[in-house]
Amino acid sequence: MNWNLLFIVMAGGALGAGMRHLMGAWLLRQLGSGMPWGTLAVNLLGSFAAGFLLVWLEGRGPGAVYLRAFLIVGVLGGLTTYSALMIECLVYARTDKPGLLVGYLAATLVGGFALVWAGARLAELIRPA
Repeated sequence: MNWNLLFIVMAGGALGAGMRHLMGAWLLRQLGSGMPWGTLAVNLLGSFAAGFLLVWLEGRGPGAVYLRAFLIVGVLGGLTTYSALMIECLVYARTDKPGLLVGYLAATLVGGFALVWAGARLAELIRPA
């Protein structure tokens, strides 16, 4: 067991979870509670960042293992909330808002994939050869 790597992931996870809380609370104050904007925002932002970091860190040597662990597994793992997404979809499914359920799920999945792809492409464009 690589305890150093585990602690790096845990530190990143705490940072990401704190960021998720702050962003969710801020968006709730700004946009209201009609839609889970905080969850949508962190999942889309996390998708872009994951695609970018995955490609940006490719071929960076042994030190990249620690950066990937901290940033992707830790920070982005704590930031993004697909379990919260599923709970919110269940809540919509149990109400009279099936359109919101489909729209929110589509925006998250399609937007998330588009942004993970965009992040990867941007990293490929600016990565030193």
